[in-house]
Amino acid sequence: MNTSVSVKNLDLNFGSVEVLKNLNIDVQEGEFLVLLGPSGCGKSTLLNCIAGLLDVSGGQIHISGQNVTWKEPKDRAIGMVFQSYALYPQMDVTGNLSFGLKNQRMPKDEIDSRVARAAEILQIEPLLKRKPGQLSGGQRQRVAIGRALVRDVDVFLFDEPLSNLDAKLRSDLRVEIKRLHHRLKNTMIYVTHDQIEAMTLADRIAIMKGGIIQQLDTPQVIYNKPVNLYVADFIGSPSMNFFNGTLEAGSAPTFVVNKEKIPVKTYDFIEKPTGSSKVILGVRPEHIVIGDDAKKMPFSTTAEIEIVEPTGADTLAWTKIGDQPVTFRCDSEIDLKVGQKLPVGFDPARSSMFDEASGDRI
Repeated sequence: MNTSVSVKNLDLNFGSVEVLKNLNIDVQEGEFLVLLGPSGCGKSTLLNCIAGLLDVSGGQIHISGQNVTWKEPKDRAIGMVFQSYALYPQMDVTGNLSFGLKNQRMPKDEIDSRVARAAEILQIEPLLKRKPGQLSGGQRQRVAIGRALVRDVDVFLFDEPLSNLDAKLRSDLRVEIKRLHHRLKNTMIYVTHDQIEAMTLADRIAIMKGGIIQQLDTPQVIYNKPVNLYVADFIGSPSMNFFNGTLEAGSAPTFVVNKEKIPVKTYDFIEKPTGSSKVILGVRPEHIVIGDDAKKMPFSTTAEIEIVEPTGADTLAWTKIGDQPVTFRCDSEIDLKVGQKLPVGFDPARSSMFDEASGDRI
């Protein structure tokens, strides 16, 4: 597979402040890559560098094999969709879609063809004569996507395009964007702070912190095998349960948290452990089972329910294991009561372990 976008040794400084630090990333042709992280992590800055909206301090950017590091945005063969719709209020939808093409002095027949194609793909054909003030938020964002679509480019850049929409619209438009990618098969780079958007849309996710990519992999790998504590804590809602304790190596490795001893010989260690070390054991809420099923797990204990939070499809509950707080998720049909004592357990093979000092996966 060919590389569509290549970022090599990229640095970006604002004065003495380092925003991006020796960043390297290759996006494959037709790939949907999501840049994920909290505000200030550098994800939108990286996207703006790729788009040519910011001058880099060092490194190179290649798009479709061409070095575009110092090229203007219009010369980079990219289409960009911003968080704000940025539509011209005095123009109807057709005018907004065709404005950029007219400025390029494109023939009218070609403009009409591209506008019609974008409108058909995005299902906005009935809206072409309306002005932005007559459109809903979701319709406006479709028009904004259409304005990028008519450029007929290989690479689309999305900068938090759904963050101004309500939850229902975001969910609907997320499906539309995924359907759009499946249909067009263009390279798409998408910035978001919403992990649900990232997990559902991405072929691969790049999780960023402080201008550095912490992990770049498929959603499944990132979720099940986070490379460090930061990624483990950032991905998942509610987040992963963490137990501070001691790993006792040997023929039957054991994790000790307070008085609880958890056998971890089924865990997939990166390197075989030796001696005794301070580690953090992480378990996803949905990997903790309760009742009779818990007794079949490699580790189980009895715990008391402290808080119950029904969420509709499932129920979240809070308890403690070894005096450390634990959240677990179960089917909503299970009737849990505060103060109820019941068996809880999990298989350490589905857990993650991190070195307490470095935070790296072990």
